[in-house]
Parts: sequence; structure tokens; C-alpha cells
Amino acid sequence: MIRESAEPAIDVRRLTRRFGRLTAVHDVSFVVPRAAVLGMLGPNGSGKSTLIRMLCGVLRPSDGRAAVLGHDVAAEPERIKRRIGYMSQRFSLYGDLSVEENLDFYGRIYGLPRAQLKRRKDELLDLVGMRPRLGQLARTLSGGWKQRLALACALIHEPEMLFLDEPTAGIDPVARRDLWDLLFTLSGRGVTLFVTTHYMDEAERCSHVAYLHTARLIAFGRPDELKRLPQVTPPGTRRFELRTPRPARALGLLRRLAGVRDATLFGEALHVLAGEPQTAETLRAALAELDSGAAAAADVIARAIDPTLEDVFVTLSRAADQPGAEAVATVGSRGA
Repeated sequence: MIRESAEPAIDVRRLTRRFGRLTAVHDVSFVVPRAAVLGMLGPNGSGKSTLIRMLCGVLRPSDGRAAVLGHDVAAEPERIKRRIGYMSQRFSLYGDLSVEENLDFYGRIYGLPRAQLKRRKDELLDLVGMRPRLGQLARTLSGGWKQRLALACALIHEPEMLFLDEPTAGIDPVARRDLWDLLFTLSGRGVTLFVTTHYMDEAERCSHVAYLHTARLIAFGRPDELKRLPQVTPPGTRRFELRTPRPARALGLLRRLAGVRDATLFGEALHVLAGEPQTAETLRAALAELDSGAAAAADVIARAIDPTLEDVFVTLSRAADQPGAEAVATVGSRGA
């Protein structure tokens, strides 16, 4: 059973980890409530894995402190390990064991009594839909089914919190959606999820998102909070979407217009950040005039839009790369 508690699932205060002269995680602070789904994003080498290792009690912080499920990561790592689950990006189960044998093996590692192990196997086989594959060797499973088995093994001891390192990397879109449906089911049962991902659409699904950039946390909060940050859409500017028959050509034309601060292709549309004197109508008219050989005014559609999480992270990453930028450029709400 998941314990009811007013304590946050994760409470990180100025956490830092150094390896000699290299600082892998620098002065990171955030708070995650129970049953939240935290999406942790950041480029390779940004410090995500080091942060997870500290929160799992595997790696001792150099400075700062952190508590997971009420336990200090430096003073009580073994108590944390008994209450969390971990699912790695790379399939790490035993390929020559069957689905059931893998579940039995991990259940025994955690010391589950026979009756409890049987109950958990039954529950998890129903949860991940693997009962028909009970006797199948793990190495013969497809990528999506391997991830389901890995999830079941990580849950065998009924953890209150689950760390998942890029769980959907390399699996097909249907399997990816199915896995997220399982994760939301777990969250609804009170399990807190810490998920690293490179997919922006997955970040949009999370209740909270965090972005690590060169060892520093530059954004944390709920997705809608981060999209409203003034640094993302500065005062006096708006974001627009334009659709035109030749978007690649239109991109270069738009970037030369007065007031246009940024323009990028987004699928078959153009996303534009613009200030005075531009509006949706002036952008539409200007683009039609500049590209008159390909698009009449009626062919260009323009409308105001809200920023995406990609806009958030690109904007804050560029700001953090500027000389003299603060250690934490902007952070959304730190709690529930």
C-alpha cells in the first residue's frame, strides 16, 4: 500500500555533485509533491543521471541536501532504496529467463514472502497485460513488451516512487502511448514518478517538468506555469503561428521583418516571436507581399498562439548561455 503523507516525495536543496574539477550537478533545488509525474529533460551530459543516482542513495552529494520520501539521501540511503523502484533505459533483465522467472527473481531479491510474491505477480501481470506471455523468454520480447516487463520488475516490491530513465527510447509510438497509460495508472494509485525524456510531447503529459542545462536547473514547475514566464514571451511581444504553401522559403523572409525576434519551422507551420509593430494580420500581409510569387494573401494563415515547452526550454537555454547569466535563470513554482 502507498503511504499517505503530507511530506513531499522529493525535497532538494542546493544539491551539488563534483567529480574532481568537474561539477556534474550545481546548486539544484526543487520540491516534488506525492503522486506527481515529474518529467526531467536536458541534453546528454547535463547531469540528469548524476541527479538520479544521488536521489536513489547510490551517490553521495558533494554539497547541499536532498530527501526522498522523507529520508535523507546521504544519511539514510538504504531506507530509500527499499521504497523506490528504478527502470533503466537499457533492457537489463535476464534474457534467458522467462517473464515469470524474471518476476520471481526480482521478488526474491526484495525478500518477498511466497504469498506476497504470488499476489504481486498476479497484480502486475494484469497491470502490464503480460499474462499470455508468462512463459516467453525475455530476450524474445519486442521492445515495447520488454519495457512492460522491466516496469513490472521495478514494481514487484510495491515502491512508493519510481525512477524511469528514458523508458520509451527506441520503442514504437503505440508502445510509447501504452507505457504512458500504465504510468498514469500508477500515478493515480499514489506512486510518484520521476521520468527522464527527450520527447517534448511526453513532457507535456507530466504534472511537473524540470530542465537541466550544463549541470544547472534552469526551469522547474508545471507546464502551464513555465509557458507564462515573462522570459519566454517578453512584455510587448506575442507568439504567432503562420501557415503558408512554402514554409521553408517563408522562414528566411520572416526573419528579416522588423520586430521579428525569432522564427522557426514547427512541422508544416512557422512559429514566430514578434513585437511591435507586428500582429497576426501584419505578418500575414507582409509574408504574402514578400513571397507574392508563391502565396497570395488568402493563402497565408496567421494566428496568435501560446508558447510550447520547446519554446520555453530553447528560450531559457539561450539565456543561460549568455555571458554573466545567473546560475538559475528562471524557475517556476517549487512545490505543489
